[in-house]
Amino acid sequence: MSAIEDIKMKHAIPSAEALGLVIRAVRKSTQVRQDDLAAMVGVSRQFTVDVEKGKPTVQLARVLRLLKELGIELSVDIPSAASKELELLTRRRSESSRRTGTNAPATMRPDGTENARDAAEKDMNQ
Repeated sequence: MSAIEDIKMKHAIPSAEALGLVIRAVRKSTQVRQDDLAAMVGVSRQFTVDVEKGKPTVQLARVLRLLKELGIELSVDIPSAASKELELLTRRRSESSRRTGTNAPATMRPDGTENARDAAEKDMNQ
């Protein structure tokens, strides 16, 4: 890989459509077909098409796999006050994972309760 290819450019992502355009641009610049990318990531070609078109309801975990395969790094800028809160939440999640013996974070609803499937899996593991 040449030094020119190592240079990364930051782009604001204000919408699902903007992220889709970035994914499409990187895929096309690397001359990867949609069906080949889908196969490498383990998703359908239709999923890849949906992401590139900016469909707002796609599964985030699968989108993150597409980004990883294409070498696209995703980051966010947050206020410094939120950074301290994030550290606290990350520490709590890590401690919880150690207690339950899992590496996967529990799925929490907005009201703070766990997803029923995750709660059932925890009960079975204890």
